Amino acid sequence: MMNLQMKVNKRKVTVIGVGNVGASIAYALTIRNLAREIALIDINEERARGEALDIQHGIPYMGMANVYCGSYEDCADSDLVIITAGRNRRVGETRLNLIEDNKMIMRDIVDKMLPHLNRASTVLVVSNPVDILTYKCAEWLEMDQGQVFGTGNILDTSRMTRYLADYVRLSTEVVKCNVVGEHGDGQVPIWSRVSIAGVPMDEYCENVGLRWDEEVRDRLIKKVRGQGGEIIRAKGKTHYGIATCVCYLADAVLNQRLTISTVSSPFHGEYGISGVSLSVPSIVGVSGVERRLEERWAEEEYTRFCETAEKIKTYL
Repeated sequence: MMNLQMKVNKRKVTVIGVGNVGASIAYALTIRNLAREIALIDINEERARGEALDIQHGIPYMGMANVYCGSYEDCADSDLVIITAGRNRRVGETRLNLIEDNKMIMRDIVDKMLPHLNRASTVLVVSNPVDILTYKCAEWLEMDQGQVFGTGNILDTSRMTRYLADYVRLSTEVVKCNVVGEHGDGQVPIWSRVSIAGVPMDEYCENVGLRWDEEVRDRLIKKVRGQGGEIIRAKGKTHYGIATCVCYLADAVLNQRLTISTVSSPFHGEYGISGVSLSVPSIVGVSGVERRLEERWAEEEYTRFCETAEKIKTYL
């Protein structure tokens, strides 16, 4: 318990990969005062140094973190290591198109981390395809179950929450929903558990006179699945949305604020599945994914989830 307390109090984060996603994460962590120390590692050290300087030049009372260009040695005393390095998705590509390039990059990162990594650290994978890279990273690092996890479908769930709130014309705070499975085309919305202020979605829509049928649901999930590609077509990259999601998870890890999020981690028999990393609602805390929750879903939802698992296994 003493070691855990010392670990949490340090609140040091190492970000590996300081492109737009990594820099946005470091900036968001700083202005939210979630970390006391942030080390930035990038193959382009000059860029990492420049991003660190730029972040630190903001108004001090909006962020007190010590942000600097670091090295893999910084993994030795980090509470949280965030990996964002990898090739970005191009217009028209799916996340799975990135496998070959980003798998090699991840292997190189793991090899450089291993001599220095604190075995009590938590590792969060953001790089895409996140489900495959999370599984491989956990396999290569050989850390305890849950210590290596990925952002998975937390962003997809956030986007779905936004669209559902817009549809019912209410605040996102009253919407409860989850998108599980793959962070990509194999994502599965759990319609059977969607609720508005605790009221099942179909019941709520019936009460207020809103349509809630297959056509409406298909339109919503198509918007969520296509949102990343739409943003890339419009501005060339996505980074703000995932940065805020990472901050939410970092708060759970660094400050022991247990939360439930749809994140990706290797399965060990849950839902009858193993040998693959996918997103399901999970309890996230100081040790990463502390438990994957096994919910009761509609039969069709469970079937589609299992199909996604088999699809990702073929890529693995």
